[in-house]
Amino acid sequence: MPEVDPGVPGNLREADAPWEYLLYIPHDLRAVTVCRRTVRLVLTMHGLIRLTDVAELLATELVSNGVRHTKGPVALRLHWQAGVLRVGVWDADPEPPKPPPSTEELTRLTHLEDGRGLALISSCADLWGWQPLTRGGLRGKYVWGDLVAG
Repeated sequence: MPEVDPGVPGNLREADAPWEYLLYIPHDLRAVTVCRRTVRLVLTMHGLIRLTDVAELLATELVSNGVRHTKGPVALRLHWQAGVLRVGVWDADPEPPKPPPSTEELTRLTHLEDGRGLALISSCADLWGWQPLTRGGLRGKYVWGDLVAG
């Protein structure tokens, strides 16, 4: 049952109960915007506005990578538990993500539009990672970033 958060007038905040949202995404670049707006709405409704900007960035980069670099379906998952928000994306490519570039490499890439996604994720997330994952009979991977709400 939601309880009123006295620090945020008019907002309802879930007690510390975990929650999860899962959004299946068509293989379409417009889905990136839909995901970004969904993240903002979900976090606002749960009283987690302070995490919204960074969570939107994580979702945008992860979904964009999934849609641009794979040919199959993609799914966005938002999972809240014990004060940690996990923003994760599953895609149908089982290959591990390329490691983020070093700081020196990143400096050289600042003018490019591609190649910086995982560097942004590793910079903004408190923790990030990936794991192989099969969903609906399709082999793929799940890439995620954690944001601590403390």
